[in-house]
Amino acid sequence: MDIDIEMIEQFLEECEDRRSLSAMFKERFPGVSLTRCEPSDIAGDTPFRSCQEFDIHLVDGRDHCWKITQELLEATGVIVVEKKQ
Repeated sequence: MDIDIEMIEQFLEECEDRRSLSAMFKERFPGVSLTRCEPSDIAGDTPFRSCQEFDIHLVDGRDHCWKITQELLEATGVIVVEKKQ
C-alpha cells in the first residue's frame, strides 16, 4: 500500500477537532487504517515519526495479525499516540 506519511503527518498537525479526527482521517485517507492509543499502550516500540504533539507508528496488517513495522512500503495503517502536554 502506498501511504503518504507526509500528508498524514500534516493532516494530524493541522487537525484541531480531535473528537472528529478518526472520521475525518477515514474520509481523507480511504483504505488506510487509523488506531489511536495512549503512550502506555505502545511503550517500548520506536515510532516511525515523532512530532511535538504525537508519535506515528506504522502497522502492517497484511497477515492475520497486525504488527508494528518501520517499513513504509509494508504499512497498511498508522497508530497515532497523542503525547500528554
